[in-house]
Amino acid sequence: MTHHRGPDSKREQFRRYLEKAGVVDTLTSVLVTLYEQPEKPSNALEFVKQHLDAVGKTSADTEALQQELIDLRQRCVRLTEENKELKRRLQQYEPALKDGSTAD
Repeated sequence: MTHHRGPDSKREQFRRYLEKAGVVDTLTSVLVTLYEQPEKPSNALEFVKQHLDAVGKTSADTEALQQELIDLRQRCVRLTEENKELKRRLQQYEPALKDGSTAD
């Protein structure tokens, strides 16, 4: 009986590996898409290949938005630092104005 459990254990490990890597969900999604097609394609294997290939790619719009997000985050960091520096410099002048001195 121990001999019989060896292959099952390997299969179970492999199944968990596929689930963890997202392979099972991706395959299920592509197969559901194929199932939901009102007119089934003549070459089901080609349909699956095309949809699997599309899963791994991001559109040009997505890539452009990701780059814009990176640029905006960098700009935000720069502006935050500049804001801190300007506030620090402003603090040098504010105490003199609070003491009753005139700004003239």
